[in-house]
Amino acid sequence: MCVTAVESRPAGVLSASQKPSRRPLGARIKAFVALTKPRIIELLLITTVPVMFLAQQGVPDLKLVLLTCVGGYLSAGGANALNMYIDRDIDALMDRTSQRPLVTGMVGPRECLVFGVTLAVVSTLLFGFAVNWLSAWLSLGALLFYVVVYTMILKRRTAQNIVWGGIAGCMPVLIGWTAVRDSLDWAPVILFLVIFFWTPPHYWPLSMKVKDDYARVGVPMLPVLASNKVVARQIVLYSWVMVAVSLLLTPLGYTGWFYTAVALAAGGWWLWEAHALQTRAKAGLTGAKLKEMRLFHWSITYVSLVFLAVAVDPFLR
Repeated sequence: MCVTAVESRPAGVLSASQKPSRRPLGARIKAFVALTKPRIIELLLITTVPVMFLAQQGVPDLKLVLLTCVGGYLSAGGANALNMYIDRDIDALMDRTSQRPLVTGMVGPRECLVFGVTLAVVSTLLFGFAVNWLSAWLSLGALLFYVVVYTMILKRRTAQNIVWGGIAGCMPVLIGWTAVRDSLDWAPVILFLVIFFWTPPHYWPLSMKVKDDYARVGVPMLPVLASNKVVARQIVLYSWVMVAVSLLLTPLGYTGWFYTAVALAAGGWWLWEAHALQTRAKAGLTGAKLKEMRLFHWSITYVSLVFLAVAVDPFLR
């Protein structure tokens, strides 16, 4: 059963004693930037730009790359701001999110809503008029999927939230390709699936570490509902599928020896870490001994290496 946390005051509204007495301009600007979740967007851009190199089979137009990155940042930033607006009730009760701008009162709920919607509109128009409309609709679709399907529908209702909600995070791959080609092909679909199967084993280790936070606010992340042993088994299964899918690009003729070597080496190390986590979980280790964050941190390195190889490979064929 999922129990939604309820505060005694309206969601996102701070008591008089909690409201900051001063809101300096510099701090306000920093707070609005924080609403966009820059560190997450960095990861999205890591999967966008290399695909543009693959689509071009060389160096794409740098102006197009810049426009795609700016549009992608604004779109993802708008989605993240709207996510914070919707989740402001539970963010106030979770240690991990207790310093977000809406919780601290540095940004008001109405300001956040207007900011998020504005970024969504501007990013869609930027993509449409400066890149192409296929990329614009894909960008808008990713934003709406993240805000409506994941944040509003899945997140507080099912342990499959991050599995299907992760589709939004896969879309930058398609956007990067269509920005160059204005059409789709199997290569971006395969990379879309790599990110799809990467997302759960990337996020579940973090969820394992902060599962008490999620349990407190009634968000049914898999580690809240299942044992570490079960979660680790799911991580291993998704990891094997992810690595297998990543190797499809070469037999289909999209990449060569360099990408294959990097995908095999990085994927092999990932599987080693995933199985090591499963071994520790089976042994009943918990807390610091479980070392679940090893896989979380490696997952970021993995996706960076694989997509860097996507960008470099066309120059070595």
